[in-house]
Amino acid sequence: MIEQPAAIVTGASRGIGRAIAIEMAGQGYAVAVNYLRSQESAAEVVEQIAATGGRGIAVQGDVGLREDRDSIVDQTLGHFGRIDLLVNNAGITSPGRKDLLEATEENWDVVFDTNLKGAFFLAQRAANEMVGLIETAAISRGTIVNVSSISAYAVSTNRVDYCIAKAGIQMMTLLLASRLAEERIRVYEICPGVIASDMTAPVTEKYDKLIADGLSPIRRWGQPEDVAKAVATVASDAFPFSTGDRINVDGGFHIRRL
Repeated sequence: MIEQPAAIVTGASRGIGRAIAIEMAGQGYAVAVNYLRSQESAAEVVEQIAATGGRGIAVQGDVGLREDRDSIVDQTLGHFGRIDLLVNNAGITSPGRKDLLEATEENWDVVFDTNLKGAFFLAQRAANEMVGLIETAAISRGTIVNVSSISAYAVSTNRVDYCIAKAGIQMMTLLLASRLAEERIRVYEICPGVIASDMTAPVTEKYDKLIADGLSPIRRWGQPEDVAKAVATVASDAFPFSTGDRINVDGGFHIRRL
């Protein structure tokens, strides 16, 4: 077992996940960089971590599949001997962005398997491992961070599956936080707003205008690093008497204004 804490970051080959993996490495974590298809991009993240003196491994796996979830955890334990932090970041948008009257069960299943079901069962497996590690004093505590979205409460009628799955992340966080507090595992939800990434790239022009017109009080695009800093903060000992919280990283979008 390594002496430094270890983290799993899902969907870490690009965008928000990449920034989180790099940030956590900078905070002294060994990082399992999970990816689905982008092996080269994941390897680049690991190389970047190593270049700054950190430790990382690339771990392939589809969080929507049970055997892949088990493989992600098993490989992490095999390399590091411990898991102190799980960041459920992997997510996909609604395929084809169909109007809710045209939404399909097939797309629903694909989105939910990754964005909600996969996140929950990966958290379940990681939590069970953390409990065992805590009981044997191998680690002092654990943290689970679930990355959701303002789409959890701001409707997009052409992404109904995505919005409902992200809404479920909040209740999942509350359930996990309540159950795991006695196990010394804290659980948080990070709720990003409009973040510059390849997921938002196709709608850059739309959001450029909305942001300029005051979509949020802080009139700029969010950056993946903004989300990563929030994850690092809740994973630290900065909030020792808090769990189950939603941390908004949205420039104030959540504030109702007249």
